Amino acid sequence: MNMISERVSHPLAINGESLQVLAQWLKSNGTRQIREPDPRRMMIERYPAGLFSEAELEALWDLMEG
Repeated sequence: MNMISERVSHPLAINGESLQVLAQWLKSNGTRQIREPDPRRMMIERYPAGLFSEAELEALWDLMEG
């Protein structure tokens, strides 16, 4: 029995095409700086539009900042 020809690749092995896709993604996205989260923006994105008025957002923002 020839064990070399029956070798099974590791489940986490990456083929050449996948490696190229990963390299391109890292080239495009890997060097971005991590920004501090913006709580006001997170609230606007998280809750439906119109749920809070601009005045309510400002009041909540003031509370969150202290």
